[in-house]
Amino acid sequence: MKQYLYFSAPWCGPCRTLGPIMEQVNGTIPVQKINVDENSEMAQQYNVRNIPTVVLVENGQEIKRIIGVRNTNEYLNV
Repeated sequence: MKQYLYFSAPWCGPCRTLGPIMEQVNGTIPVQKINVDENSEMAQQYNVRNIPTVVLVENGQEIKRIIGVRNTNEYLNV
């Protein structure tokens, strides 16, 4: 099963912009929002250096990584 891991933080302006887009995507592909301040271990595990970062995983394997804000279609066309 495919799932997006959405790494963000409340103080991050681009993350706030991406939030509504991820809510739209969540209707098609499940999205797990991860606050990097509260879950630094998971951010380290996925080697997240910048936020927002969205990682598409399937069966525990990373398939795709998007750094920054993109339009909704880029997240849905996987």
